[in-house]
Formats: sequence, structure tokens, C-alpha cells
Amino acid sequence: MAAPVTLYGPAISPAVARVAACLLEKDVPFQIEPVDMSKGEHKSPSFLKLQPFGQVPAFKDHLTTVFESRAICRYICDQYADRGNQALFGKKEDGAVGRAAIEQWIEAEGQSFNPPSLAIIFQLAFAPMMGRATDMAVVEQNEAKLAKVLDVYDQRLGESQYFAGDDFSLADLVHLPNADFLVNRTGKAGLITERKNLARWWDDVSTRPAWKKVTEMQSTPRPS
Repeated sequence: MAAPVTLYGPAISPAVARVAACLLEKDVPFQIEPVDMSKGEHKSPSFLKLQPFGQVPAFKDHLTTVFESRAICRYICDQYADRGNQALFGKKEDGAVGRAAIEQWIEAEGQSFNPPSLAIIFQLAFAPMMGRATDMAVVEQNEAKLAKVLDVYDQRLGESQYFAGDDFSLADLVHLPNADFLVNRTGKAGLITERKNLARWWDDVSTRPAWKKVTEMQSTPRPS
């Protein structure tokens, strides 16, 4: 019997990995429906019904379809609140204050961390996969931008165990895919490992069982 939840997109995609990590943290059974972007499947009429901008991931369960990885993660936490890690999107007793503490760092990831880190990842990891030349000027420009963000992050993580406080939350989870690429696939590990508090945080969050399963999914060859 097929899983009631379907995640559309290649597992190697950081945005797809973000949602997969959330589903695993929440102990929600799901299946991944591959989308071959090299063949333009993300622009097909059937996929555009799920994701009108033709990007990955897309998500579908028995109730609805959702696009944009962070929106999907929020939906999963709310719709499947009684499953898995029930504090992922804040503890009930912490109310709006606890939710806001998480939301602000999700926004920081989307607005400040993701753009420069993804630009670096594309140039150093994805461009070579696609047979394209790496633009080192883009790498250097975005590395300078990212360093300023990571200095703020390092200061924050010197004040608390995780971004939103003493518990691992969605605020941390959304950072995992790009951070993993920086540490393990771009030769830019020092951006994280040479900052004391960030390094401590990364050693912690990168060994979570859910994230380890995601990296295993990414390294498993797709059936031909």
C-alpha cells in the first residue's frame, strides 16, 4: 500500500531534503516521487498543477497539496501535530511566544542564510554535476555575505543550545540541507566548523537520526 503522503522531487535537492527531514522527525510515512529536472519534468503540465512555479518540492497528502519547502514543513507540523517530535514547531505551553521564537529564525534562514549559501552550493556542487563552469566570483561574493550571517548565528548559538532556545526545532531543521552541503560537498566546511558555537551546533544536529536517514536517501542510487 502506497504511503498516504507523497513528496515530489529529487532527494539531492536541498529543498526536498528539508521536507524529508521534517517528515522523518514527525514520523509521518511518505514516499518520494522523483522528478527528473534534467528532462524538464518540473515544467510538465501535470507537475505545474502541484507547483505552479515549476520548482521542487511539491507535497500531497489526503487533504491537500502544498508547495514551498518551509510552508510544507509548517503544514506537516500542524497537520500531524500528534506524531513524532511534537515540539518541532513549539511546545503548546510556550504559546505564541515560543512559536515566534521559532518563526523568526525560519525567516532568517529563508531571507539571510539561504540566498548566499545556495548560490555557493550551486556553483561548487550543482554546476559541476550539470557540466557547467564554476563562477568563482559568485562564490567569493556570496561567501562574504554568508560570513556576516554566520557571525550573527555564532553569537546566537553562544547564548542558547539551538536557534530558538533549548530544544531542537524547525528553526534548526530548515538550516540542515544547505549546512550539510557547505560542510560535506563544497569544500567550505570552515564557514561552519571554524566558528565555535556553530561547530558545536552542527555536531549535534547533523547526527540526528532523521537527518542521517535523509543523507542516506541522497546517497542511494535511484533505480533505473
